[in-house]
Amino acid sequence: MNDFNKDLVEIDSGDEPMSNLSDNPHFSTILEKNLSRRQMLTGSLGVAVAGMFGASGLSSIANAAPGLLPPAAGVKPPFALNPALSFTALPVLRSDTATVPDGYKVQTLAPWGTPITGTYPVYKANGSNTGAEQEQQVGSHHDGIHYFPMPSDPNGHGLLCINHEYVDQNIFHQNGATLVNGQRPTDEVRKEIAGHGVSVVEVKKDAVSGEWNVVNGRYNRRVTAETHSDIRGPVRGSDLVKTLYSPNGTTARGTINNCGNGYTPWGTYLTCEENWAGYFVNKTGRPREHSRYGVSTSNGRYRWETAQSQEDQYVRFDASVKGTTAIEDYRNEPNGHGWILEIDPFDPNSTPKKRTALGRFAHEGCVFAAPQLGQPLTFYSGDDSQNEYIYKFVTKARYTKTVKGDILDEGTLYVARFNDDGTGTWLALDYNNLAFQAAAAEAGVIFKDQADVLVNTRLAADVVGATKMDRPEWGAVHPQTREVYFTLTNNGSRNAGNIDAANPRGPNPTGHIIRWREQGNRSWAEKFEWDIFVLAGAENNSQVLPEQGGPALTQDNIFASPDGLWIDQNGILWIQTDMSGSQQASGPFGANAMLAANPVTGEIKRFLVGPNDQETTGVVSTPDGKNLFVNFQHPGDRSGVNSFTSNWPDSGAVYRHPGDAPVVSSTSGARPRSSTIVITREDGGIVGL
Repeated sequence: MNDFNKDLVEIDSGDEPMSNLSDNPHFSTILEKNLSRRQMLTGSLGVAVAGMFGASGLSSIANAAPGLLPPAAGVKPPFALNPALSFTALPVLRSDTATVPDGYKVQTLAPWGTPITGTYPVYKANGSNTGAEQEQQVGSHHDGIHYFPMPSDPNGHGLLCINHEYVDQNIFHQNGATLVNGQRPTDEVRKEIAGHGVSVVEVKKDAVSGEWNVVNGRYNRRVTAETHSDIRGPVRGSDLVKTLYSPNGTTARGTINNCGNGYTPWGTYLTCEENWAGYFVNKTGRPREHSRYGVSTSNGRYRWETAQSQEDQYVRFDASVKGTTAIEDYRNEPNGHGWILEIDPFDPNSTPKKRTALGRFAHEGCVFAAPQLGQPLTFYSGDDSQNEYIYKFVTKARYTKTVKGDILDEGTLYVARFNDDGTGTWLALDYNNLAFQAAAAEAGVIFKDQADVLVNTRLAADVVGATKMDRPEWGAVHPQTREVYFTLTNNGSRNAGNIDAANPRGPNPTGHIIRWREQGNRSWAEKFEWDIFVLAGAENNSQVLPEQGGPALTQDNIFASPDGLWIDQNGILWIQTDMSGSQQASGPFGANAMLAANPVTGEIKRFLVGPNDQETTGVVSTPDGKNLFVNFQHPGDRSGVNSFTSNWPDSGAVYRHPGDAPVVSSTSGARPRSSTIVITREDGGIVGL
């Protein structure tokens, strides 16, 4: 009897339930008391938000160019690229295909199931590939992506690293997932584990046709939820990560729920373990390193722990206490997840490394500020859950052209506090820091050492009084100005009485984008100034650059739930949306999309709209900006066994232009497949300009 799918309808989206039950203020106690919720949600929104900033330094926020924070010391205008968005904005629309402006074209590349290693097993359109075959194929639910160019042909030959966040069992298996007498068939579990992780795929552009193709080369690799990895940094060897698999606490197995991403100046890939907690179960009482992250007390998200074979690689998802000590069971298995994993794409035999100094939470992206020789490196990351925090990590060692990944093993992890006057402070999560020790003592929280602080990063951030944010997701650092942009996707749990200057709407179903400049434009500084770049929403509930009295969004650019974010080499800020439910299906915003923004002027234009029920996520280009790689995740998702709301890309048109007839899906036929797309201009020019 297949009684599995009906039990997991609500958790198959990949989102993490809110688990921040701390009493950290939203700074509502320091707001202007006369600001009403009506002001915050109407056309006078800009006036209301501006009132929050009082006489802060943000009053001169546009002293160099409209829409930008003041330039760094020694930087003379024009201090940033001012990209001209030459394409015609797409209208709000829904069509079961990719839609791009006139003059652009799209191809698919490396969809789920593409064979890339081993015996190169062919993708089976009916979902009947085995677990062993999936281990040799591109994974499911593409998310973050990065392109590593080959030096000999950087714009036509390279490696794509593609994240795979989760699986939709209704599509992933021939007849959906099964649960028989409380157990999952072992090969179904093996296949789902293989569907997660990362694909390293060699790709090359055909010199004649201009089409990109997967190369069956030596670099191709799958890193899955089963792949062995090293634990590095302060948590290595800690009692908190010792398990039956790793009695000395130096290794972990697998990477799960790989969502946002990053890369390093030395040419490695950073994949972010996001909503990993739901994959585990602990039925014997959760310690704080489980409860603060939402580890289940009933069953894991996919019930991998119930695999019929009960082999070690599946039993490990049951974190219940079973033995006398931690090295006799998997009580600490969840503690090996929630990290940044570093992968060397050019060495397929290398062991991935969990860089624990960067903290443990639901990582969404890991982006660095442009490195400066002789100075520390800084990486930013968001914790993707309602009312969680924004972090940065500053290395102890200084950057040189010869540094490698070990520079990430020592440094200071900070969490952000956004003050109501447009200033901010980075609060150190450092066991040896006197301010941190005092905050922990005042809160009555005991940490044994820095490993304990990092395994319990969220708790440490609670202790120091970080600002609860509206679901912080991807970040982007401007390559010229070093300004940092972060998407705050949405927050339905924030009420009108708990708004603050950095999160000015309650509830906030449509989200916004915040940005800041570090003090002295030094990424390692402990102070910053911030403003809001755009408040997303419909035409009557949105605003660009609200502190400067900017315009409301229009039909050319209304959007909701911003998620993916990237600033390209030409200064274009690419914004991707992750709406779900009725917001995507019937709201005023159309299907999930990607917009292009000019950070200097605040101009925003809709550039790409995806097929039914997908999330537009992950974006990167070749160095010349003429080939833009974007991922469409879970088209046709959450619809039932063998009943799909999308047939993209294997049935119907891969893309269309706005004047073409919409593509209508059927509820049967070809299974939808997450895929990378490549967008190019028909005249061979730079995308977006």
